[in-house]
Amino acid sequence: MRNAQELERERRLAHYRYQQSYYEQLRQQQARLEDDRYDYDNDPYYYTAPTYRYRRDGNDYQTNQYGADQLRKASNTGYKKGYEAGRADQQDNWRFDYRNSFAYQDANYGFDGRYVRQDDYNHYFREGFQRGYEDGYYGRPTYGTNAEGSTPCSTRC
Repeated sequence: MRNAQELERERRLAHYRYQQSYYEQLRQQQARLEDDRYDYDNDPYYYTAPTYRYRRDGNDYQTNQYGADQLRKASNTGYKKGYEAGRADQQDNWRFDYRNSFAYQDANYGFDGRYVRQDDYNHYFREGFQRGYEDGYYGRPTYGTNAEGSTPCSTRC
């Protein structure tokens, strides 16, 4: 496992447990996707005309409702994984460093290959991850409060 020995050597046990969990979830996701023989020809939503526009890195893109939902999913999933990583680093008394987390570098958890390009999913996952990490590390809901004022990860993240 990438970084496993380094995390153990640095006594970052909370982040080690977090990373192990992320690896396992990613492995399960990949196994499900390999078993799923998706038939794009029979997916009426795959060919739906684009109705949403978004801008990333100075370029304009278009997608349909299902693509927009995937980008929201990427951001929300990234936030949740970032929150977990931030809490783990804080528990380990480690420095603020979201970019060094494998989940941030990987940014594929939740990506199923449908409706959006992988690099777009990765970008929005990382955006969410960065915000979630900050909230988790500092224990404050700067980015993750909802209309009721609670954080998405307040009970279990």
